[in-house]
Amino acid sequence: MPNALVLLGHADPGSFNHRLAAAYADGFAAGGAVERLDLTALRFDPVLRHGYRTDQPLEPDLLAARAAIERADHLIWVFPTYWAAPPAVVRGFVDRVFLPGWAFRFEGHALPTGLLAGRASRVVTTMDSPGWWYRLALRRTLHASFGRGTLAFCGLAPVAFTTIHRTRALDAAARDRWLAQVGALAARDARRGPRRARIAARAAA
Repeated sequence: MPNALVLLGHADPGSFNHRLAAAYADGFAAGGAVERLDLTALRFDPVLRHGYRTDQPLEPDLLAARAAIERADHLIWVFPTYWAAPPAVVRGFVDRVFLPGWAFRFEGHALPTGLLAGRASRVVTTMDSPGWWYRLALRRTLHASFGRGTLAFCGLAPVAFTTIHRTRALDAAARDRWLAQVGALAARDARRGPRRARIAARAAA
């Protein structure tokens, strides 16, 4: 049975993002196990005080979050896009948790070895920008920086995006359609099963 970890990066419990996270969790639960992590409820210092020069001990909430990531086969990020980037709580969480030696390791090559390999990831994000502006003017910056520069960099694959544009203009019916679509995507992700198991099976064949 595949395990999904939904990482929510929005503080408002009445937000569309909270409903999207719940829709994904409900859809995945039909074929797998789901954990949910509300990043805004965690108690941690989001500032990497000394870069990678010295160790900064992880707070208990971050240790628990790291263990949840290690258990997961699918990492699902749900957050609004602010200023063409993830919210501060998501960036602070990644800075503190996705550290060398755990998320990636340099081994003398130009690019590191991603230590989170074998896990898939999906990013569900909302933004007020229209799709054409995000593609042409902003060059799909979130896809590049968070998708390729962070998740794929750490070995996660495939990394899929579900991007909801012009969120502010969506009426209730349109939002409900998106919730149904996200739930269907979750059910499909669950049916694919654990990628780590498929990799191990191919290696043993």
